[in-house]
Amino acid sequence: MMAAPLNRSDLMSLEQYAERRNDFRSKVIAHKKHRRVGIGPHLFLYFEDRLTIQYQIQEMLRIEKIFEADGIEEELETYNPLIPDGSNLKATAMLEYQDVGERKRQLALLKGIEDQVWLQVDGFDRVYAISNEDLERSNEDKTSAVHFMRFELDSAMISALRSGADMLFGTDHDAYAFKVTASEKTRQALLQDLN
Repeated sequence: MMAAPLNRSDLMSLEQYAERRNDFRSKVIAHKKHRRVGIGPHLFLYFEDRLTIQYQIQEMLRIEKIFEADGIEEELETYNPLIPDGSNLKATAMLEYQDVGERKRQLALLKGIEDQVWLQVDGFDRVYAISNEDLERSNEDKTSAVHFMRFELDSAMISALRSGADMLFGTDHDAYAFKVTASEKTRQALLQDLN
């Protein structure tokens, strides 16, 4: 079922959110538990959906103290494109390094990795991520630590997943070549994003 974009009526006012934030946050954390895939030790895909994006918007409105219609609409326009539309999975990809110096070195080494991340439904060709459609996040010297990725799946792939086919993720980058099979709980969670 295609998720409808969020609109202002889906959001809580700042006051309502302040009252409900702890409960809502707990719900979202539980929901996100099986929507994360680690590819090797440092690359993590956090799969977004309507609930995770609503949380992101509510947090932005809270932090920025945005309560006027124009500001709310701007946040909706920014974040709604990250909600999957039934034929794809959408993820925030993060290259996570604790040490700042190490992160700097690795981001230079991993230039272009965002175009070499893939999803594969067992028995089908790899589907490479379409990255950073909103704006360019890398330059000629380094990649960014954060990327937004879309994986487009065809109906045969979706049917195979529904029938129990494995879902694999990986990257072909020379300096960071890893692959992983998603857990059954993750596969089930991500199937909810697909028609």
